[in-house]
Amino acid sequence: MSRRTERYSVPSANSLWHIYKTVPFLKVMKNFVVIQLARYTPWLGMKNWLYRHGLRMKVGEETAVALMVMMDVMFPEKISIGRNSVIGYNTTLLAHEYLIKEYRLGDVKIGDEVMIGANSTILPGVTIGDGAIVSACTLVNRDVEPYTFVGGNPMQVIKQLPRPEKA
Repeated sequence: MSRRTERYSVPSANSLWHIYKTVPFLKVMKNFVVIQLARYTPWLGMKNWLYRHGLRMKVGEETAVALMVMMDVMFPEKISIGRNSVIGYNTTLLAHEYLIKEYRLGDVKIGDEVMIGANSTILPGVTIGDGAIVSACTLVNRDVEPYTFVGGNPMQVIKQLPRPEKA
């Protein structure tokens, strides 16, 4: 499935020249400060609190976001991470793309008990299903089905994972 993004044309110059027409400067500055605090905070409870209250993200209980993870600085409220998931070191989660003739916005939805390896990039408009595993250094450029192991650049399905038995 392709990514779900909203597309907005720009009248002149590349879309980054129109950035503060799309998002207020003070919001970006506040988000930048909160994200930098969270990137270096080793306390998971404090980090999740910063994401929930400082950035208006949805972050599930017992989710662990590693050091140096870079959340979208302009639209972090478009990111949701489920319960008991792990986001690996230095991963980037983007909810926007600023291009030459347009910019795009899309929600990033990460399910419950998802493992995302270090140095991965998650693009806007992507959903990663429950129980999925994303290997390190993966460019997630499309949806990942639940209980699927993916990796690489471009991302490829490596294998289907067993689904947990219902109790």
